[in-house]
Amino acid sequence: MKFLLIMHTNPAIMEELTEAERQEIMDGHGTFMKTIRESGEMISTEALADPSQSSVIRVRDGVPVVTDGPYLEAKEFLGGYYLVDVASRDRALELAAMIPDARFNGLGIEVRQVIFSGGPTA
Repeated sequence: MKFLLIMHTNPAIMEELTEAERQEIMDGHGTFMKTIRESGEMISTEALADPSQSSVIRVRDGVPVVTDGPYLEAKEFLGGYYLVDVASRDRALELAAMIPDARFNGLGIEVRQVIFSGGPTA
């Protein structure tokens, strides 16, 4: 079963953390990636740039309109994800609890099952 372990980031929460706590998160991701690589459960992971660097494209009357990000006025933004292939939902939840962000108030990991996957050869 494939699951997306989605990391939501709140810049205000991140700014309140000490340098040591931010480093704990960064180091924890290295440890977590090593664990899921060694177990064979990691498919991929991506970290995303700050939403202020994003753009939104809307086509209106056939004309593309580009708006600078972020897309939504929100406190939390998609910061990145891990795509894993695990035996069960329980294992996906277990892995999500290992992601260091989950230990800090105001941050969390969304666990969502992948119900369709496509690629360049699909």
